Amino acid sequence: MSNVLVVVAHPDDEVLGCGGTMARYAREGHTVHVAMLADGIGARRPTAALTLPDDAAALVRRRAAAERAGAILGVASTTFGDFPDNRMDLVPLLDVAREVERLVTQFQPGIVLTHHAGDVNIDHRRIHEAVVTACRPQPGHPVHTVLTFEVASSTEWQFATSAPVFAPSWFVDISDTLALQQEALAAYAEELRPWPHPRSPEALRDRARWRGASIGVEAAEAFMLGRHIVSR
Repeated sequence: MSNVLVVVAHPDDEVLGCGGTMARYAREGHTVHVAMLADGIGARRPTAALTLPDDAAALVRRRAAAERAGAILGVASTTFGDFPDNRMDLVPLLDVAREVERLVTQFQPGIVLTHHAGDVNIDHRRIHEAVVTACRPQPGHPVHTVLTFEVASSTEWQFATSAPVFAPSWFVDISDTLALQQEALAAYAEELRPWPHPRSPEALRDRARWRGASIGVEAAEAFMLGRHIVSR
């Protein structure tokens, strides 16, 4: 069994991108850790600082939702960072990569799941870059597999002429864990939107079913393979 590390920008990205896969890994006996590196709240205010009482309350609610979602999916630990929301392009990449390196050292994951390089959201792209940097395949490095996922209302909204297109090459059958993903999404009720928004429960269910239909199963999550090392 492997330790699995899911590195995302904001609380809810993990469920949107790979919630069913996380639940499957946990059921199979893997130890799943989640790290959310940005606060996910600051960009909703006119200033970057979280100074207003409403900001603090919103941050508490969102982190509590992340803990509830993690419990539903079988997550072993959830780590919260405080990088600035939707401003991670202002943070030196070295600082973000060092935080990912710290997490890799702490959890010793064999598998890392993270954002796709072409997302609209700048924080997603910055996290992707940091994971690539932190997971360089140096001798003795624990990570053997890096997968990137799609996040509704970010990945599919990017122009194909502006960034790499999400073209999945790795699929995980989540037929038995889709219900858990949907339950975990409900923990983030404040972040969901009504149909036909892509971040509605209906859209997310239908995406899982479409990804499943594309490989002949009831439901699936799609990934792009960054690297997979087969050891001797």
